[in-house]
Amino acid sequence: MTGFPWPAVAWDIDGTLVDSEPLHHRALLATCREQGLDLTRLPEETFIGVHLGDVWQMLRADLPAALTEAAFQERINHHYAAGAPGLAPIPGATEVIAALDRAGVVQVCASNSGRVVVDANLAALGVGATMRGTVSLDDVRQGKPAPEPYLRAAALAGLDPAEMLAVEDSLTGARAARAAGMRVVLLSPGSTPVAAEVDHPISHLTDLLHLRR
Repeated sequence: MTGFPWPAVAWDIDGTLVDSEPLHHRALLATCREQGLDLTRLPEETFIGVHLGDVWQMLRADLPAALTEAAFQERINHHYAAGAPGLAPIPGATEVIAALDRAGVVQVCASNSGRVVVDANLAALGVGATMRGTVSLDDVRQGKPAPEPYLRAAALAGLDPAEMLAVEDSLTGARAARAAGMRVVLLSPGSTPVAAEVDHPISHLTDLLHLRR
């Protein structure tokens, strides 16, 4: 591939590069089970896209009073990291990252997950060394949809956000990237929503390699 029209790409990770939602759900179930709370009857989609802090607020009344939010999140991260080696990439993820790397495109990540999860995801994909830098929820004061994660990613890339392309799988992330001043790709394998924050809807990650400004 030659002539990719942006000098840098900022990647979301969960749902964009790695199929992580089932593991997030299993880690939550395991943590709650340790605390005597059985969530197995809840549909898996109950907490999809919900910030971990909000999950805590939703469940805290049913958890032991002595359990702290920090301890709750630490156990979830522990279970997630233990299962991360079995994660599967989103179709096309590793191939597109490799193609962009060969083309000299700078790549960074901006995630709404904590540092433990970010590092576990990239290790499972084997692409950590390709990234110039990564931004986790632990690195910012405000996560997505605030622009801070993508502004920090632009700083890691050493470029103006307007010169970068962000790749997301959610409108929350798309809004964050647009607020930071980036052009936005939304990966939506099903019906692609029409939203002002999205410049390029795609149905497969390999479509990214054929975009034009």
